Amino acid sequence: MFKTIILPLSVVLATALSAQGQPPGQRFTPEEYISEWKEVAVRKMKEHGIPASITLAQGLLESGNGNSELAREGNNHFGIKCTPDWTGGRTYHDDDKKDDCFRKYKDAAQSYDDHAKFLQKPRYASLFELKPTDYEGWAKGLKKAGYATDPNYPSKLIALIERYELHKLDKGIDVTYKPKPATSGTASKPSSTKPSGRKPNKRGGDSDVITWSAGAGRAVESFEGRIKYVTTKEGDDFRKLATDLEMTHGMIARWNDMDKNAKLEAGQRIYIQPKRNASKTNTEHVAVAGETLWDVSQQYGVKLSKLAKYNALAEDARLNAGQKIALRKPRR
Repeated sequence: MFKTIILPLSVVLATALSAQGQPPGQRFTPEEYISEWKEVAVRKMKEHGIPASITLAQGLLESGNGNSELAREGNNHFGIKCTPDWTGGRTYHDDDKKDDCFRKYKDAAQSYDDHAKFLQKPRYASLFELKPTDYEGWAKGLKKAGYATDPNYPSKLIALIERYELHKLDKGIDVTYKPKPATSGTASKPSSTKPSGRKPNKRGGDSDVITWSAGAGRAVESFEGRIKYVTTKEGDDFRKLATDLEMTHGMIARWNDMDKNAKLEAGQRIYIQPKRNASKTNTEHVAVAGETLWDVSQQYGVKLSKLAKYNALAEDARLNAGQKIALRKPRR
């Protein structure tokens, strides 16, 4: 019989995501994701011996709580790539290399089934010699067996398991969540679902901003009330951001149309979810000297590929002073 453990809710607001090719839908918090998939994870543990804590932690990390483009467009919650024997659907995203092939599923439940089957491969056999309650051994064993290339992969899984006490599930104890009462000086959650004010961006535009705390005390803001981003600090790179935010660095880099090894400067806006297909508040931008199309893409939160298409320009185009850039699909 499951006991219930009440855990504090330390999450950001759920905001609407309406990316290209998918219906509008709410963004999942970690707690919502766990509540949605914990029963499936426990069932897979009983069927195959994979710790439910490991399954959920991998799902949280690999899918960004179910909000990543790969999860929403391909129903792939575990970042499983195509293998020579894979005959199912395919989708392509930049990761370890450009246009890496990932498995695509009809629904997310199929992703969980395939994850369990994927771990039945011979190279993971040693993991099943561990106790189902040895989540640390499993986390380290997955990295050693080659599941992920990120050297910090085990520590990320372990941190998620311990933060949300997912190891309770391995022992047959349920986990549920309730809102954490607001306390003075706490920035874990905004006091209202309405934007708290308007904040000028680097080039003089305005953006509705909601600020809250994410992992490692990161201040997360919402551009135009719809695209989450962080502002970089001295010494940041995509790997550090991914560690702090419990995401994957390749995905964050791709959302910003950058190489995952690119050097970041303090004060840069880095989006932590996909940019949109058009600007919400502006129809065009007038370029200044030295500006690039990528600069415009970051300023307005519009995908670089879309701007290039709307304006018949190369993605690496440098702009002339006074040049007008359409921020929405031109009307015919």
